Amino acid sequence: MLRFFGKTDVGLVRQNNEDSFLIDQERGFCLVADGMGGIAGGEQASRFFAQAADDIYPSGRPTSETDQIDAVQRIFWQANQNILNFVQENPHLKGMGCTAELMVFSQNRYVIGHMGDSRTYQYRNSRLKQLTKDHSLVQEQLDQGIISAPQAAVHTMRNIILRAVGVDEDLKLDIIRGNIRRGDQYLLCSDGLTDLVNHEAIADVLASSTDLYQKAETLISKALAAGGSDNVTVVLSMVGE
Repeated sequence: MLRFFGKTDVGLVRQNNEDSFLIDQERGFCLVADGMGGIAGGEQASRFFAQAADDIYPSGRPTSETDQIDAVQRIFWQANQNILNFVQENPHLKGMGCTAELMVFSQNRYVIGHMGDSRTYQYRNSRLKQLTKDHSLVQEQLDQGIISAPQAAVHTMRNIILRAVGVDEDLKLDIIRGNIRRGDQYLLCSDGLTDLVNHEAIADVLASSTDLYQKAETLISKALAAGGSDNVTVVLSMVGE
């Protein structure tokens, strides 16, 4: 059995929340989308993504991994087209788009669709593992050995995104697959969390014996205590009996 909980907060600096999240317990999926392109454009883009998932994901959970992947790909493609079409009709919003994490569960497997610098983590056997890799300029420089991990954490250009939903007809989507186990926890989050709360602090929260509601509250409180410079959104899921 899967349990979910999600929460979003505007933060302490911004006036509007450009993040969106969606949880569907019955269909077994969850998502986080982080809008970009200005207040109106960013809010609209993340909502386009959440709406595409709600419209497209099958009412009965896909029984095969191939069907799961197909559903995830169709959601990203439709959201991408919807945003591009909206920008064509509203050219003053050119540049709008969103990063997105979509995680679907079926039987003992998961599939993740990932674009941008929002992240998905797995907490298993007291170990926190980042399942996704940021599509960002800083991550690219880190991969090439140009900068170190400590430098990446404070880099002034760490929010420059190389891939996002709604900015290009050519959709380059990461698909990540794996097995789920009893006791697993999964965290989907916007960069409003990970820019301000480090890996170790996130792991400590997930290791606690509190429920998903309290863990989500604590993660957001930590981001706010660290300055709350961005919208922050977290979605947690736990694999039970």
